[in-house]
Amino acid sequence: MTRKKQRLMGEINVVPYIDVMLVLLVIFMITAPMLSQGVKVELPQADSTPIPQEEREPLVVTVNGAGEYFMSLGGPANVPLAAAAVPARLQAVLAAQPGLPVYVKGDRLVAYGKVVELMALIQGAGVATVGLMTESPESDNGR
Repeated sequence: MTRKKQRLMGEINVVPYIDVMLVLLVIFMITAPMLSQGVKVELPQADSTPIPQEEREPLVVTVNGAGEYFMSLGGPANVPLAAAAVPARLQAVLAAQPGLPVYVKGDRLVAYGKVVELMALIQGAGVATVGLMTESPESDNGR
């Protein structure tokens, strides 16, 4: 080989890597806002002690203002669940991840009976302890 060919083979062309990096950056910038999942609810405000952060993400069962049920794991978080489907979905998720903490996130405008009904469904699925999510009075919840 000639000396010129040896010198050219020793250099790495980084232009394709920069192109790939820019494409990945654009993809992440577009998909990042879509990753926030869940149902928008206005939590009741209460003075309470925050729960210590755990390594695993908890299972959150939500009741929106219309009284519809949603679950953060075990399926799409923005698709309403029938009341009869909640225990089966809970049992499936908890069979795969035993000991997973379960929290109820109820809209402050939903009827108290719907939250109690949801808690009964959760306990019927074999969950011994259920946490209720609230919002601290200091936060203005984006208003």
